[in-house]
Amino acid sequence: MRILVTGGCGFIGSALVLHLVNDLGHDVCTLDAMTYAANPVSLAPLADNPRHRLVEADICDRAAVQKAFADFKPEAVMHLAAESHVDRSITDPGAFVRTNVIGTQTMLDGARGHYETLPEAQKKAFRFLHVSTDEVYGSLPPDAFFTEESRYDPRSPYSASKAASDHLARAWHETYGLPVLVTNCSNNYGPRHFPEKLIPLMILNALEGKKLPVYGDGLNERDWIHVEDHARGLVAVLERGRIGETYLLGGRAVRNNLAVVKALCAAFDRLRPQGAPHEQLISFVADRPGHDRRYAIDCTKAETELGWRPQKTFEQALEETVAWYLGNEGWWRPIREGRYKGERLGLNG
Repeated sequence: MRILVTGGCGFIGSALVLHLVNDLGHDVCTLDAMTYAANPVSLAPLADNPRHRLVEADICDRAAVQKAFADFKPEAVMHLAAESHVDRSITDPGAFVRTNVIGTQTMLDGARGHYETLPEAQKKAFRFLHVSTDEVYGSLPPDAFFTEESRYDPRSPYSASKAASDHLARAWHETYGLPVLVTNCSNNYGPRHFPEKLIPLMILNALEGKKLPVYGDGLNERDWIHVEDHARGLVAVLERGRIGETYLLGGRAVRNNLAVVKALCAAFDRLRPQGAPHEQLISFVADRPGHDRRYAIDCTKAETELGWRPQKTFEQALEETVAWYLGNEGWWRPIREGRYKGERLGLNG
């Protein structure tokens, strides 16, 4: 299959592209604007692979998007490109509206134009998979879970922009007949994660003996899915999902932020012991504005309809993630010394 992947040099995108090409043998065109969070090094294993091509282009650039469709002639689109860090959205919401809303519209229009040129048999096989987040549903009460029927209630500029993109994707299906699928996932973790997010930030701070800043009381809960489980789930939706449907993908691993940081500290104590436990580096800092208290996903629909299930156990895979960063300084060191040094974001919005 020929698959156009947007945002393929990002964290989730690179895991997906590697899975599609190396594990499944698909032909992939990666479309990426190479913003601060993109890292082409993540796709270095595909440098000489004829099944992969990398196109540097902005999804808001209509001409570049149309050219990518015309040149590659995809049989499917997996749209992951997005601004995704809540703290940055507090400081610069306009960038999130541009990429997540206008960029998604541009991709949907490009896909629609391409789709309408296809012979009938190819139209029946074509899919546009729009990848989104559970944050569009807002904050949950204790012990509750999101489902595909949950009401949208975004609380940050990031989640509001992603909610808008979800609605656009569904509208292009209903209005224009574009064969759209939508997924909403929980928090991802694993290798090649840009170090502004909780887990990679804590890993690199611990490596350097710096404080581990936990927002508020640390009891905000998230459902964690390993990025490779997520990639497999996206493929399952693309291959077996019902057109027009939404599927939630979660790891069935709800943990509060403090528990996650303590688990990381325990992993460091095993993998790189020092004179004192790493937990002594934990510090509590001012909370994020509008910080949602709980996200958790019920992924029964994906498990039942698609036969997909998360395979990674959180604590074991978390330790494997720590080990990856310990063994891949060449990936993260240029980022840490260059475009992001671990500074706090999102308080001056």
